[in-house]
Amino acid sequence: MSEVVYEETATMIAAGELQSFVPFGREHCRNHPNAFNLQLRELQPASELWSSDGAAGLVGSLQEVSLQERERECWQLRKGCMGVGEEDVEFEEELYTAGTVVVWSQGSRSQGSNVYKAFTVDSPVQQALWCNFAVPQNKKDEEEVEQTVCIVQRSCVNVHTVTGKDFISPLPFQVSNVWATKFGLLLERKNTATDAQLPPPGEPLPTVFSMLHPLDEITPVVCKPTGLFEGSRVQYLSDTSMKIVFSCVQPSLVVFYDTVQGIHSIWTLRKVTHDERSTVLRCAADPVDGPLGLMASSFLTSHLRNISRLDSPGGSGTTGLGPGTGTSCAVGTGSPLHYSALHSHQSRIMTSSPGLHSRVHSPSISNMAALSRAHSPGMAAPSFSGAARFNMSFHSSSPRGHHGLLASPNSTVNETMQEMEPIRPDLCMEQLWSETVTAGCHREMSSQAPKVFLTSDLCENRYLCFLVESHQQLRCVKFVESNDTSQLIFASVMTIPAKDAEPLPNIDAMLVLEACGSLVLYTGITRVSKVFVPGLLSPTFNLTNHLPHRSTPVENVSTPAYAGSRHLQRLDEAVMPSPVSELRGPNIKHHEGSFLEDYIFQPTTPYIHALRDPVCNRVTLELSSGTMLRISIPEIATSELVRKCLQAIRFILPKESAMKVLVKWYNIYNAPGGPSAHAEWSLFVTCFLTLMGYNTERLTWTRNLHFEVPLSPVIAAKKARPSDGGSDEDWDYLLGSHYHRHMNSQPVCSPVDSSGSNNTLITETEGMSSASSPSSPSLKLDSSAPLFPHIPALFYVLHLLYQELQLDELQRARATSLVCLLQQLARDLHLEEYVDLYWRDYPSLISGFNESCLIDQSLLGQMQHPSFLRAKPPCVLSWLSSCLRGEEIPPFPYLPGICQRSRLLVLSYALYITGDENATSTDVSKYLAKLSAGQKFCASELHYRRQSSVKVKFSSESLAEQLVVWLTSEGFTLKDLESVPFGVALPIREAIYRCREQPCSDWSEEVCLLIGRQDLTKQAHKMTLAKSKASVGSGLSLEPPATTEADEEEDGMSDITQEVTGLIWSQDLRVQEVRRLLQSSRPVRVSVVQLPEVSDHEYIEEKENKLLQLCQRTMALPVGRGLFTLFSYHPVPTEPLPVPKLNLTGRAPPRNTMVDLNSGNIDVPPNMTSWPSFHNGVAAGLKIAPASQVDSAWIAYNKPKSPELANEYAGFLMALGLNGHLTKLATLNIHDYLTKGHEMTSIGLLLGVSSAKLGTMDMSITRLLSIHIPALLPPTSTELDVPHNVQVAAVIGIGLVYQGTGHRHNAEVLLSEIGRPPGPEMEYCTDRESYSLAAGLALGMVCLGHGSNLIGMTDLNVPEQLYQYMVGGHRRAQAGASRERHKSPSYQIKEGDTINVDVTCPGATLALAMIYLKTNNRSIADWLKPPDTWFLLDFIKPEFLLLRTLARCIIMWDEILPNTEWVKSNIPQIMRGAFNPSEDINMETMAQAQDYITAGACLALGLRFAGSANSDAFDCLYEFAKTFMKIMSFAGTAAVQMGYYNLQTSLSMILLAMSMVMAGTGNLKVLQLCRFFHKRTGGEMNYGFHMAHHMALGLLFLGGGRYTLSTSNSAIAALLCALYPHFPAHSTDNRYHLQALRHLAVLAAEPRLLVPVDVDSLKPCYALLEVTYKETKWYDETTVELMAPTMLPELHLLKRIKVKGPRYWELSVDLSKETQHLKSILSRDGVLYVKLRAGQLPYKDDPQGWRSLLASTVNHRNSGVRAFKPEAISTFTSEPALVSFAEYFCKTSEGMKQREDTLVLFSAMLYECVTQECPEMLPTYIAIEQAVSALRRGDLLQTFPLWQMRLVVELWDSRLLRGPNNRHDALLPSEFLPVMKNMVDVALDSWLKDNSSVLRSYMRGEALPKDAQSTVLACFLVYRSIPCLRNTHTRLEGCSSLGDLLARSSQLGIPLRDLLRLAPVLLGSASGPQTLQGFPLQAF
Repeated sequence: MSEVVYEETATMIAAGELQSFVPFGREHCRNHPNAFNLQLRELQPASELWSSDGAAGLVGSLQEVSLQERERECWQLRKGCMGVGEEDVEFEEELYTAGTVVVWSQGSRSQGSNVYKAFTVDSPVQQALWCNFAVPQNKKDEEEVEQTVCIVQRSCVNVHTVTGKDFISPLPFQVSNVWATKFGLLLERKNTATDAQLPPPGEPLPTVFSMLHPLDEITPVVCKPTGLFEGSRVQYLSDTSMKIVFSCVQPSLVVFYDTVQGIHSIWTLRKVTHDERSTVLRCAADPVDGPLGLMASSFLTSHLRNISRLDSPGGSGTTGLGPGTGTSCAVGTGSPLHYSALHSHQSRIMTSSPGLHSRVHSPSISNMAALSRAHSPGMAAPSFSGAARFNMSFHSSSPRGHHGLLASPNSTVNETMQEMEPIRPDLCMEQLWSETVTAGCHREMSSQAPKVFLTSDLCENRYLCFLVESHQQLRCVKFVESNDTSQLIFASVMTIPAKDAEPLPNIDAMLVLEACGSLVLYTGITRVSKVFVPGLLSPTFNLTNHLPHRSTPVENVSTPAYAGSRHLQRLDEAVMPSPVSELRGPNIKHHEGSFLEDYIFQPTTPYIHALRDPVCNRVTLELSSGTMLRISIPEIATSELVRKCLQAIRFILPKESAMKVLVKWYNIYNAPGGPSAHAEWSLFVTCFLTLMGYNTERLTWTRNLHFEVPLSPVIAAKKARPSDGGSDEDWDYLLGSHYHRHMNSQPVCSPVDSSGSNNTLITETEGMSSASSPSSPSLKLDSSAPLFPHIPALFYVLHLLYQELQLDELQRARATSLVCLLQQLARDLHLEEYVDLYWRDYPSLISGFNESCLIDQSLLGQMQHPSFLRAKPPCVLSWLSSCLRGEEIPPFPYLPGICQRSRLLVLSYALYITGDENATSTDVSKYLAKLSAGQKFCASELHYRRQSSVKVKFSSESLAEQLVVWLTSEGFTLKDLESVPFGVALPIREAIYRCREQPCSDWSEEVCLLIGRQDLTKQAHKMTLAKSKASVGSGLSLEPPATTEADEEEDGMSDITQEVTGLIWSQDLRVQEVRRLLQSSRPVRVSVVQLPEVSDHEYIEEKENKLLQLCQRTMALPVGRGLFTLFSYHPVPTEPLPVPKLNLTGRAPPRNTMVDLNSGNIDVPPNMTSWPSFHNGVAAGLKIAPASQVDSAWIAYNKPKSPELANEYAGFLMALGLNGHLTKLATLNIHDYLTKGHEMTSIGLLLGVSSAKLGTMDMSITRLLSIHIPALLPPTSTELDVPHNVQVAAVIGIGLVYQGTGHRHNAEVLLSEIGRPPGPEMEYCTDRESYSLAAGLALGMVCLGHGSNLIGMTDLNVPEQLYQYMVGGHRRAQAGASRERHKSPSYQIKEGDTINVDVTCPGATLALAMIYLKTNNRSIADWLKPPDTWFLLDFIKPEFLLLRTLARCIIMWDEILPNTEWVKSNIPQIMRGAFNPSEDINMETMAQAQDYITAGACLALGLRFAGSANSDAFDCLYEFAKTFMKIMSFAGTAAVQMGYYNLQTSLSMILLAMSMVMAGTGNLKVLQLCRFFHKRTGGEMNYGFHMAHHMALGLLFLGGGRYTLSTSNSAIAALLCALYPHFPAHSTDNRYHLQALRHLAVLAAEPRLLVPVDVDSLKPCYALLEVTYKETKWYDETTVELMAPTMLPELHLLKRIKVKGPRYWELSVDLSKETQHLKSILSRDGVLYVKLRAGQLPYKDDPQGWRSLLASTVNHRNSGVRAFKPEAISTFTSEPALVSFAEYFCKTSEGMKQREDTLVLFSAMLYECVTQECPEMLPTYIAIEQAVSALRRGDLLQTFPLWQMRLVVELWDSRLLRGPNNRHDALLPSEFLPVMKNMVDVALDSWLKDNSSVLRSYMRGEALPKDAQSTVLACFLVYRSIPCLRNTHTRLEGCSSLGDLLARSSQLGIPLRDLLRLAPVLLGSASGPQTLQGFPLQAF
């Protein structure tokens, strides 16, 4: 009988969704203005084209062209995946190529196709394909995948990435085919005739090359064959007969075809190992070969590299010599013959065009090859790097020309030997398998496979299939992964007769086109059934009826019959006679089908000719008529439940049986005209039971399953939309039918389908029913049925599946369907306890079933009873319940990969409730018993991914954390949690609630999502965003406010974000004031009163002189503005950067007349504005934030057209360096700018590039700088005329690039440069001070902070030499290289042989200060003490005293104290004491010295406390500032003695020190001082002082209040350069200090502003922070509270930062572990997302906190719940669910009048959810309430809600047992739960009182009651956790006393309190009911 079931040949399934297919690209190309359409125009005379019916003419020509154009069209489809919103939308992507156009389009079922990208290239496209390149990331081994489209043309490959980068990689040879692999592209070289011309010993050139990235070199692929003869030596793949036919990404395979032997072989592709690489490259360095061999091999390399394409671009008549790369292995023998042969060949080619060849060595190209990937792909850089060594095309007149030219060999060898190193291979192929060659095979050799694909069958076997057209067969090779999954093992080969085939990955099947033209579905190598395509095969249907064709001219052109997706041309019929070549001529005799004869008579019916483009379960049929149809093959099941059952069956059965069942089911389900998805479950049950041997006709419930007539086949072709939810209504209907009426049973045997395929299952059941007489009461199972032996195992897996469905609210409705099937099997297997379990779950349902079928005792032996089938049924809910009660529990069985939810919850409980830390890692087996089954299942090896952020702490908190982190790593989300039943989910919710209170700051985004902290999620999301490249200004995307006045010019300061500054300085308009002070783009007001005696002409001059004074100030403003607007702007890549203009005109009141300096009335210094406009450019450039996207092209695009703006651009370049963007500028452009020779541009560029490469020792930048420093060039080098200022900039640049490296050579050079004498002749005579200072600063930076441990520099005596420079003395003899330079003396300055201290002192002093910075080295510091006698004091410039004091203080860093005593302690004793009038004291000297020393100490104080806003330091400095201001205001003695200039200098330094301390804070007192100095313009207030004051203002508001200063060594060095205390006297003054260095202060800025942003409104807000300082030697660990947004102290001083409640959710960032997290927050605008707690209002709206929800309860007398008005909810929470709940359920509406109590209850629930901060608990509250009220009403249909209730109560009890202090963590804190619990108890007790007899009869094992009592009884048993007592009633009922009862029941595990409820029933039966009547309630 089983033969009947498995006779598969008769079956047939229907294909669905038939539609005509035209590649979308073809439609698109028709409208595309590409060359193809233009070509049409050229075909006709113009007159005809534009004639009246031009259109017709055009169409005619279209047909002419498209015949040969269309031959070249091809396309491929793939499955697209792009997450749209939540779920992935499935769609198809098409890549279509025709001519020069490539169209990439996307389309899905729901929406039509649309073009994603279209590309047009210059030459015809040979091939287009998708390829993913792996881009290695900088740090670890992680790689980022770039998705691209590669378009192959004849000479190059264009690569376009999805992100928008384009690359062009030139091809060094002609390519026949390109393949996408896991690593990148594989290129196959075309074989050309020249390969044969190599002399015999010449090694063939490699044929397969790889390109790992479009910017990488194309390298040959190495192979490791496994043949017997060669051994497995490694070699290049150079066999021209090997052709690639297939490549695949996962697993990484390549299939080759050997054209000589006709064999296919499979190779794995991997990265080459180091050994293999060296083996292949060894020949080049093998000593055995001797000189000749060595020469030959490197010769080959060079020869390969230089002969690139020999064919001229047109390819006219010349032959191409194959490319070649890499030396080849066989050049081992150093035979002279070999060498000369190669050699002659080489030289022939070389000398054929000497001119071209010489280009190889030009340095520009080889240097360009060094361009790295970092450069933007927008430029043409790649064409240099990839093929610099390849791309020399040699044109030769004729192929013979090569052989006649033999020149002397030596010329070329020496040239080529120097430069070429061999190309290193990247990939290696290893052979895994190849076909065996049988002797007879050579007669008919297999042809090359046009199709290769991977497929898998329903039981997870995997096959690699290739189609052999010549034999009309598909060969399938099965492969498996080895146990360590490192390699693949290929097994046997099976063949399937086929003309064509395609895989259908979605349904684990493949579609095969047989030779007779019929479609057959296979899964793996198992034939499933024929596929019936409606309207194709049966002659009665004609295709045209179904698919109306649009008859456009193009449509009629037939496509090539086989445009394979890989462009393999169809094998020519002449060469390969094949049985089915084309259906013409006599070939028809071969075929057997009848429809082909019809075909002859009925030429209209097309037949299927080929298959192509499979995506998911859809495939295209190519018809003989040239049209194409797209069909979809139906899935194996649409209902989720059926799918899960099939999975379980497949899991437990042996493979063969499983395959049979699945195939059988597939055929029944998908028969033409089969059932709709509606009846799917019914069909499944029938099929399944029949296969087990049941007679479904005889069982009442299965007979009633078929209550719908199968649809007729015509309708069935359009299958109903599969709906999962369909089965529930059926079941309600089904349940109804049991109780109320028996409907007429429909015979299962449906009418025979008109399609002619009768359903075999049906006939068989009919046969059975006739055999057994209808009246026989016993129903027997047929033991010969295929699944009969497996019934117990199948029952068990379905039972586990049922348990799984119980844990998912969305699936639970389906469990009702499954339970009917299970109870039947359980009855027949006599598993009483299982039936009891099902009855308890669905009492009303199960009571309706009572039939059971007999299984013959004799046959029981045939059944395989698996060991895991126990008598006690596994029940997941009772497992969880006993876990909560803390009982010992056996492991719970689960099916890997199917019962994931059970596994997840069981382990969660084990971890969180039992408290087993290792439950999820090592102790899994304690809690879960994995079923191993008929087959190994990939998911069974579950790898537990532990996240690194789990910190093992042994406390209840850490359990919650561990649980949450583990759940996330398992992919569990909030959405999943919602579908977990409320009782089961409560512990997880509790864990989440605990984690939410105190989360870890470094959790991943997913964990934060799970615990419901949107603030953290958003933060984590931003983190991941920042790691990827696409973060453009990912911080606050706050639009700058639109300017109110339209005429307001751009002052360059509009980008400061008002929202943040408005929060920091909310009380006043200080930011606007700063903008007013710093704006330089509007004319200034020149108010001069015209005195009566002044003539008009003089008055005009007076006004212009006044304007000149004011301009001194205007020109100094940009330096401050740059600091103020630092990093505040993200440029738009398509617009140039707006630079505000520097406006030096004035307006004179009252008539507002224009005053201009260029009128010629007064003398204006020349070049006055050149440096100010440089500063203006810097200020504009500094606005650009480091996170913005800036590329090389944009930088060049900003270059101004007019030459007068060149200075501004120079400044812009410097600024780009300071914010790190200049590294993106291509080397070409840098070179370009420097060769212009514009002084400012060079200064800006050198300083910018060096700042960008700070401390990197970058070699290319070093070269760039050295050219500008004569001292770094060799002494014999050409004298370059480098302007002095550029030299200064270059010297500082060296200091920056080598900062902190202690580089010996540079230190030595810089040390000697500090004291460089003037000369030779006229050079180095001006501005020597700035050069010497620069050398000192640079030396200090190179050795920054190294102190005395300068490695390897002891012989330089750095400190001593610097000391000498500082105090003077004899010049030392110049050593070595620099002696040459200083031979001839200077013609201008006579210095003699002593050191000129005036020049060298400042540089040396600061160098000492920086070398010994923070080292507290007292001996060096003592050198810097001011002299202690008046005599010596007279010899030192007061300015130098300032520098020495500053240097000494920052060396003794730790001794600096923020008080006036410390400052005064720096003044030497002799100045502090009383003066003896007899001594001759120069009061002026003394006063100046005192003031300068004070200023130096103040400056040191400013550096020590920079950016700290330390109030002591500020008060101290403010005191000194006031003192100096007082002295200045007395225009009397002191000021005269001091000199105004000196006073002003000291005052400026103190002001700068103050603004350093208060950097970024915008302190008002400092702002007032700055404003006071801003107004002073007359007298001695020169350009430099203005610059100092406005720099102070800029620092005070650094970056608009977002930045402050750091005190790291590097920052101190930058500040010393920028704030050097000698400011320029006028705008062109660079004598003492280069003005450009003032901007280096930016390098000391760091973002430390923390801005809380409300995660709901995304607006900045106030939040309370608690900042804890680490303890230091000055203070203990302290905690301060700050109101954010605020500046944080330096991070290394902090231990922890915490957002404090009660307004916002707490969040703490622990800095003791790592600061990286906080740093990245700060660097992205300091945005810290915070979330308001429900019931709270933000500080802005409610500063005192009097309006919060909890506060309102205090004001009212009554409790908070009553005072709570649901209407007000929206102000306190933003959860939309809560707001709408309040709206609809808590307001009294018309219908709700009578249910006042419900409203009150709902309002109370809502109040509790809001105040307890757990809005997600609202559904749980409601569910509990619903369950209890249903129980009280007595209309519960199933006991499931009571199970949940019981779990809730048990969790609550377990929490109470731990003690009352744990109450506050529990999630249900109020009285709600006890009330509900009491209600349940009362309801059940009152039932028990009345119906104890029912309980007794149940316990005696009598038949289950049928009436309504059964439901409540089941509820009682479940809630009271009474086990199945069928066989134990005797033991319990005989008890005489309570003690006896307790003793016996303890073995059963009934909880005590539940036992007390039972006691009256159990004991009452013995001693009469009245004794213990009222006992239990009191006892409880």
